[in-house]
Amino acid sequence: MADEVTLLDFWPSMYGMRCRAALAEKGVEYEYKEQDLTFDKSELLLQMNPVHKKIPVLIHNGNPVCESLIIVEYIDETWSHKAPLLPSDPYERAQARFWADFVDKKVYDLGRKLWMRKGEEQDAAKKEFIECLKIVESELGDKAFFGGKKFGFLDIAIIGLNCWFYTYETCGNFSIQAECPKLVAWSKRCMEKESLSKTLPDPRKLCAFILECKKAMGIE
Repeated sequence: MADEVTLLDFWPSMYGMRCRAALAEKGVEYEYKEQDLTFDKSELLLQMNPVHKKIPVLIHNGNPVCESLIIVEYIDETWSHKAPLLPSDPYERAQARFWADFVDKKVYDLGRKLWMRKGEEQDAAKKEFIECLKIVESELGDKAFFGGKKFGFLDIAIIGLNCWFYTYETCGNFSIQAECPKLVAWSKRCMEKESLSKTLPDPRKLCAFILECKKAMGIE
């Protein structure tokens, strides 16, 4: 019996992008169900994730898996016949999880503040955001990917930032290329992968969507 795989997602979501990237890397065929988070959440979403009631949710043969990093690890373990995403060394696995957690707890929230705030609040968020990006860039160093020569788990955990770079720059009026050139070079290498270039959204489309959101919320 073939696997039945469904992803409940919202296209601009950086968390959802991780799941899409992992599924693409593993070559897993799945049904994509876009969720309208603006108005009523679908019955399927509420049924599959009754605790948090949010995307992304991976449904595998009727069983839901929630939270993006958990989903990525589940995909890695379930489709283990394909090249692994997590490092085989326990210490390297722990480090990859540490940095993925850092991105979740610091970078993504600051990025949200950057585009949702204005004036002094935005300036403060931008300063801290750039500082965090530089910390992430220092972990990359001179490596091609965060795991070394091979694209893997931590790259997937961070890849959603790539699609949002243009939005952050537009809303914050700064250049990530000028601040973190190695991180930008990494993102370009990632997007050379067909699995990602065909899976992740156009940064300009995403930026246009966010600017419309800002306008609707009166943040201009």
